[in-house]
Amino acid sequence: MTVRIAVIGGTGVYNPEMLVDVREEKVSTPYGDVGLHVGGFQGRQVAFLARHGQQHSVPPHLVNYRANITALKKLGVKSVLATAAVGSLNLDMNPGDLVFCDQFLDFTKGRVQTFFEGGPDGVVHVDMTEPYCPELRALMTQAASNLNLPVHPVGTYVTTEGPRFETPAEIRMLRHLGGDLAGMTGVPEVVLAREAEICYATICMVTNFASGISPHRLTHEEVVEAMQVNAAKIRSLIAATVALIKPERDCLCHHAVGGPVNAGSGE
Repeated sequence: MTVRIAVIGGTGVYNPEMLVDVREEKVSTPYGDVGLHVGGFQGRQVAFLARHGQQHSVPPHLVNYRANITALKKLGVKSVLATAAVGSLNLDMNPGDLVFCDQFLDFTKGRVQTFFEGGPDGVVHVDMTEPYCPELRALMTQAASNLNLPVHPVGTYVTTEGPRFETPAEIRMLRHLGGDLAGMTGVPEVVLAREAEICYATICMVTNFASGISPHRLTHEEVVEAMQVNAAKIRSLIAATVALIKPERDCLCHHAVGGPVNAGSGE
């Protein structure tokens, strides 16, 4: 059975607990090998990929984003639900809140952000007017409503390079620019998914207020603990959303590039 749906688990979301008959897979790509799990859920096959590795051993600036997205593309994935632990820049988005971001600001510095680097593949400028698939976001909102989970349906995710946390001065700047959430993994993952013509949406879990807003110094342990406390809520939302996704659905995201070139196919 073809795998059409995938979950990318971020910090605190390491295990494919919603799946049955889980098997490990290793997918070879031009960018490196990727280990992931594939299992069953309500009659469909779902892939689970731990962004930072099963032991959270890969820092955000060293995640092999191109290999990860290419591996999912090779499996046949058309829809990706990603999770992200984020700090809040918005006083209305409190620790423990869920946010379905609809825009991003990119402040990364040293990451490859495209499959298209000239040569035979030519130059491609992919549209990012709606970087996060509006259809998947609508399904997540419906699933949250079915579960009576309060969510923020929109938000602007700011991606910083990491692995350090931001300074209070940086947070003030990012708030001034319209940022709501700060994280370290949103870009280039969302961009590469669009180039690979995969629908992509992120479930952001607010784990803390950002530096200068939080009343205390930030720690990674605080982030992990907050995700663990809310893990059941995140898992239930993912499961409810996956149940609503039609595996053979079509979407504008699936035609973002078009033409003879198939971004991230690894062929």
